[in-house]
Amino acid sequence: MKRRSFLKLGAAASALYASPRPRVSLAEVAAPRVQRYVPLGATGLEVSDISFGSSRLSDASLVRYAYERGVTYFDTAESYRGGASETAVGTALAGVRDKVIIASKTKARAGQDRRQIMAALEGSLKRLRTDYVDLYYIHAVNDIDRLENPEWAEFTERALEQGKIRFRGVSGHGSNLVKCLNYALDHKLADVVLVAFNFAQDPEFTEKLRHLFHYVALQPGLVEVLARARAQGVGVIAMKTLMGARLNDMREFESEGFTFAQAALRWVLSGEHADAALISMTGEFEIDEYLAASGSAQPAQAETRLLARYVAMHGSNHCQQGCGICVDSCSFGVPISDVLRARMYEVDYQDRRLALESYANLEMGAGQCLSCSRPTCLDACPNNVPIAVLTRDTARRFGDA
Repeated sequence: MKRRSFLKLGAAASALYASPRPRVSLAEVAAPRVQRYVPLGATGLEVSDISFGSSRLSDASLVRYAYERGVTYFDTAESYRGGASETAVGTALAGVRDKVIIASKTKARAGQDRRQIMAALEGSLKRLRTDYVDLYYIHAVNDIDRLENPEWAEFTERALEQGKIRFRGVSGHGSNLVKCLNYALDHKLADVVLVAFNFAQDPEFTEKLRHLFHYVALQPGLVEVLARARAQGVGVIAMKTLMGARLNDMREFESEGFTFAQAALRWVLSGEHADAALISMTGEFEIDEYLAASGSAQPAQAETRLLARYVAMHGSNHCQQGCGICVDSCSFGVPISDVLRARMYEVDYQDRRLALESYANLEMGAGQCLSCSRPTCLDACPNNVPIAVLTRDTARRFGDA
């Protein structure tokens, strides 16, 4: 980051916020529970406004803990923890299947046929100990050719007829997210979309920061395509709601009654862009913390200031999911945003296993960055994310050095 930008950012943050406060305690919150259930587009499904993400899950007891506190929507995928996530969800919910909404996902690559995709679904159903899923997504879509594959559409029609899925969806957080969502909406391929969306991607929020420091929402068309989805009766679920989730950095600034995570969830839930929020739940304390934001109205002014503090601290080193502005800036073709997402899982989530899995699934890593003497990506990010520094760090972390 340029020194002038760094000093400007630091001064703005210092002027805006009060002194750090002690870590907020949830001890005084009596068993936080889901307070609101929302319709999911025109599907007829009703889900908890804060729902269970399981990309890092292998413990069935956490699923049950969330269910007992009112969570009704549980999202998983065949790739999460090598299938262990689906197994945990299936084990925990086997006796209450009719009371919950279960979603799973598959990659369904462009070259796969309907039989291969059906085999993936059958494997998920077996691990989930059920004969149907309520939602089945084509997972992490970033290339239209996967949506153009007629085998996916044919598979979903057949699975719907057989009662193995109730609704179909599209999930994504890559650089071509808006383009893929528009294609899915044009061709009626989704009843629900699961997309990366957080306060820092909301122009209404970022406009409030312009007079303090340079920071902009970097995904042209995202808000518009979400509005289009909702107008068509397509359900919208937001993920990646915490902008990287460096929770430990924010604890000292939290105060009685709210945390950074709660403020971020309230921002998403109180807006017009999503029906519900999906968040990875990795422990009982986190479940209680997140559910304390359920049913909330617009974030209080102090909570908005807390979100702004987070942007001041991390906006210059966080790659906004799905932005895509830097996508053509690397002369070697390194998938910058995907590489930095893997780094986010390691550095921010502190989940090395998820990071390694994500990085290993990339068609190209960041090894080329280590020997690049003339980085063409240096000025590619309008928010001054030091791309070359972070991609090189990623390569070293994951064994490319």
